[in-house]
Amino acid sequence: MSDSYPSAPADLAGLVSYQPGAIVSRSLIKRKNGSVTIFAFDRGQELSEHTVPFDALVCVLDGEAEIRVGASMHRVSAGEAIAMPANEPHALAAIDRFKMLLSMVRA
Repeated sequence: MSDSYPSAPADLAGLVSYQPGAIVSRSLIKRKNGSVTIFAFDRGQELSEHTVPFDALVCVLDGEAEIRVGASMHRVSAGEAIAMPANEPHALAAIDRFKMLLSMVRA
């Protein structure tokens, strides 16, 4: 496991802090077959449409985001999750500042 992976129970949202006008990330696990990363997005920050060769699961830990998967737009809030299939175009935008746990697994 990565050196930054908590080996005891941890407040996931507390592992990364918001920064004005920025997207902050912290990698917890990174392997050739997948990764687990925590992100903090300030209000208005976004990731433009892209694809990756991994199945992905976004778990929103705090705040709210708009996440587009293919042609479908979803509003996802703290406590909710959404899956994004490998090679499917997706994008996201912070409606309010938000934190997410992103788990990616090679399909």
